[in-house]
Amino acid sequence: MGSQEEKPITGSKGGDDVVNGDVFQGWMADGAGKPLRYTGFRVKEWEETDVDIAVECCGVCASDLHVLRSGWGETIYPCCVGHEIIGTAVRVGSHARPGIQIGDRVGIGPQGYTCRQADCEWCSSRQENYCPRRVGTYGDRYPNEKGISYGGFADHCRHNSYSVFSIPEALDSASAAVMLCAGSTVYEPLKEWGAGPETKVGVIGVGGLGHLGVLFAKAMGCPRVVAFSRKSDKTADAMKLGADEYVATSEQEDWSEKYASSLDLIICTVSDPRMPFKEYLGLLRPKGRFCQVGIPEEPLPALDAMSLVLNGTSISFSDSASPGNIREMLELAASKGIKAWTQVKPMKEVNEALKEMEEGKARFRIVLENESGGKPSSEGR
Repeated sequence: MGSQEEKPITGSKGGDDVVNGDVFQGWMADGAGKPLRYTGFRVKEWEETDVDIAVECCGVCASDLHVLRSGWGETIYPCCVGHEIIGTAVRVGSHARPGIQIGDRVGIGPQGYTCRQADCEWCSSRQENYCPRRVGTYGDRYPNEKGISYGGFADHCRHNSYSVFSIPEALDSASAAVMLCAGSTVYEPLKEWGAGPETKVGVIGVGGLGHLGVLFAKAMGCPRVVAFSRKSDKTADAMKLGADEYVATSEQEDWSEKYASSLDLIICTVSDPRMPFKEYLGLLRPKGRFCQVGIPEEPLPALDAMSLVLNGTSISFSDSASPGNIREMLELAASKGIKAWTQVKPMKEVNEALKEMEEGKARFRIVLENESGGKPSSEGR
């Protein structure tokens, strides 16, 4: 792919780091189960609503693992994953979203494009994350045969400017990166279902998403936040994050009875089809809500419908967040001094990082960093 003919860039503003053409370099998967290799790839056709970003860092998400192995359906290979991207804007289209300038620190989350058409119910109501014509940040096809979307395990990326976020100065890049997916995925249901001073919240799974769920629930004023995980090895971490209580479901006897009917909202970040679903649902108070944000490759456990009916329980699902809520989340994190727990590694160690994520060794999110730090270079790329 790196040998494809390059096309000259015309019609837009650019800094010293503008590439002469549409071939970028990144870590690509050629098929399920194959290690990523560093090579060239041709990005989508340039449009004047686009922004090119020199990638500083990119978080490693469980979604990357699912897509790399075609766990959620057949992946478009070759594929460059990564949708927790922070970097520097190095080329800004003449019709880009106002407020983005060359040299700005910016970010990209899971949505690389939404239609923003007046006839789109979801875009016109500022719920762009449910746009039926949306394009994922990687492994998806742009409309009108503009090309394939590629993610942030790369030196540079190109995306629609209306999916590009300005990053508050108070946030460090690694924290901001993981908030663009993991943070937004838990923030959206917390906000939608009224997390606040009257809401007792449970967070299932203390990992990449779950630890941010605890942080944001406390920042939103929830008086009681209970963290759940299988084993007790994360007890100290959960309490340091701000959880009021911690429950090790495989080690504590009678936990489901002890905490029955005690929570108003549960955010479930795990995707294990063997989880004690019935017991978790029993933790909700009448009219309580269970929101599943972890996306399994297999069906969820069967439901006990009668117990749900008698309790008036609601079950919902949520996928990332709207752009407006992401901006609100970033500002909240900046104002409250919220810092994600990350482990920063060189981008060239991507295959080792993916293995650590697969084995559950991350505490709690791995962020891959380019050696250049995403800074423009007078030598180009």
